Amino acid sequence: MKPREKEALVINRTLRLTYTIGAVLAVIATLTGCGSAGSGLTVPTVAPARVYTLGGFQPDTQVTPGHPVTVSFAVVLPSGKPLTQYKTGSGPHTGVHLIIVRDDLAYIIHQHPPVGPNGLLRQTVTFPAPGPYKVLVDVYPNIPGGQANFQLFRTIDVTGDYKPKALPSYKANLTAGGYHFDMAPHSALHAIQAEFLNVDVTGPRGQKPAFVPWFGALAHAIFFREGSLDYFHTHICAPNAPNCGALPGVASSRISGTSSAPGKLTIGVLLPAPGTWRLFLQMKLGGRIVTAPYTLEVRS
Repeated sequence: MKPREKEALVINRTLRLTYTIGAVLAVIATLTGCGSAGSGLTVPTVAPARVYTLGGFQPDTQVTPGHPVTVSFAVVLPSGKPLTQYKTGSGPHTGVHLIIVRDDLAYIIHQHPPVGPNGLLRQTVTFPAPGPYKVLVDVYPNIPGGQANFQLFRTIDVTGDYKPKALPSYKANLTAGGYHFDMAPHSALHAIQAEFLNVDVTGPRGQKPAFVPWFGALAHAIFFREGSLDYFHTHICAPNAPNCGALPGVASSRISGTSSAPGKLTIGVLLPAPGTWRLFLQMKLGGRIVTAPYTLEVRS
């Protein structure tokens, strides 16, 4: 068994064990609750969870497609103070990923807004078309002993006649930004099982492009599930690239991809639920960002 396959097997077993333990605890909690009436048991009072939130989020009204708008916010700590300390460094697990998708997964926007004074983040965004958009703020805080990573969400309505587009069926060969993407045949994808997809990229003149770092990785693989908009994000890293692969405390980040030759991408996949997923494969080619969108079916 190859080392990558062993790692995938270990993570799959760990995830299954985690879900099994969670199910057992849920049953125990249910049985305890059912037997508490008249049993003399004292149920403790649990205080509301202290959570992170988005503070001062703008825009808070509808926006117009095709016109630049400033998206701004601060990540608010459970104490009520703004988060000002974020992870920094050469890898992609830093700062904030601002990822915006339309509800039908026809469009994606991916930016890294800089952290300003008092933790304020600001990013100019141009929405390409009308419709409801999900705003996902993927946070990498620098809090000793705290969470390594978490996500916060908002929605933005873009004015105009919204006509949802049906997702196209899976197609191995795509053309985006003048580049050709060819996904190799692969076995069926299953939820909570680590898989790897191989994609060959060819340039407009038939050349194999050399990938360059963009937001800390050679390429980004961003997944959203149709309907629920569940999210998974992984990276394609250069061999021995520091801080690109695994993120301590986040098991799914261990399923990262690699690129060891021009035009060759290996994408790590570990999706949490069955259904239809949209993969936005993004990289910097010829000085601009190119996005290859794949539709993937994931079985239970």
